[in-house]
Amino acid sequence: MTDPGGKKPDDPVKDGLSGYAEAMHKAAPYTAASTSLVIAIGGCAWAGHWADGKLGFKTPWLTLAGSLLGMAVGFVSFFKQIKDAGKDAK
Repeated sequence: MTDPGGKKPDDPVKDGLSGYAEAMHKAAPYTAASTSLVIAIGGCAWAGHWADGKLGFKTPWLTLAGSLLGMAVGFVSFFKQIKDAGKDAK
């Protein structure tokens, strides 16, 4: 819907926000994507470390495997979220 001047109305969430708040609003999807990357890597590495301890392995193979799995899953999720955020910005 356009106003009588032919302009599209601004996003109601952004109306009345300071420049800093508007920047934080724009950065939120990217912050969420990076947080999910860190959680995926950290969570899988922790699970591998826990499994190494439970199974009594002297060499941290499951920690390494968990870290690699977390990186793979985390990066796929990260790039998917960044791609989706780029579509929403247009």
